[in-house]
Amino acid sequence: MVGRRRTTKSRDSTEDFLPLPIAQFHILVALTGGQQHGYAIMGDVEELSRGTVRMGPGTLYGTLKRLVDDGLVEEVDGQPHHPEDERRRYYRLTGLGRQVCTAEADRLARLVRVAKNNLRPGLV
Repeated sequence: MVGRRRTTKSRDSTEDFLPLPIAQFHILVALTGGQQHGYAIMGDVEELSRGTVRMGPGTLYGTLKRLVDDGLVEEVDGQPHHPEDERRRYYRLTGLGRQVCTAEADRLARLVRVAKNNLRPGLV
């Protein structure tokens, strides 16, 4: 059901998380390349979306909190390379997060196939 607020307790399968809010999906996709800190995630989201999605710190960290609470992302100890890195929080996908990201990508790919078939019959 679209637009319904779900809680972690009622989620028994990856499909229970779907459809993902777009900000959550962008962050999960950004983390498929490995652990990152928040600022790097913001940059990846913008790059992966070719500049169409720009996530500010409020949206980013609010969404990351939700993803952590839902068990899709976890905060990890970073590997500081510079003194300022010690303040940064690093995040990575959990196994469940990877499964949910894959399920959402598959769901969207099916939707795109339907749209292409309907809009350009015989060309797909």
